[in-house]
Amino acid sequence: MAVEEVQNEVLAEAAEDSSVATRYPVAPGYRVNVRSGPGTSYRLVKVLPYGARVPINCQKPGERVSGPYGTTDLWDNIANGQFVSDAYVNTGSDGYVTIRCS
Repeated sequence: MAVEEVQNEVLAEAAEDSSVATRYPVAPGYRVNVRSGPGTSYRLVKVLPYGARVPINCQKPGERVSGPYGTTDLWDNIANGQFVSDAYVNTGSDGYVTIRCS
């Protein structure tokens, strides 16, 4: 098998893996603020629309926040430099559902 064929197979597998990443629903009826870090004092990056579903790349502790899914200090990294409080994401768990952010 040629090097190019192996590289193409690896790229295809990576694309398949990312397309099936678990996406978690944001609490119904909420437009959730996305912050640059794990707390409300971090810069507002954007606001998620109603009905959004988000991937969780990693999670880390931060500011304690109350929301529709309880009170927690857990923050979900949904993209590079983008965090939402786990209190607004329906993960089905009160704890970590993926790796801790470094």
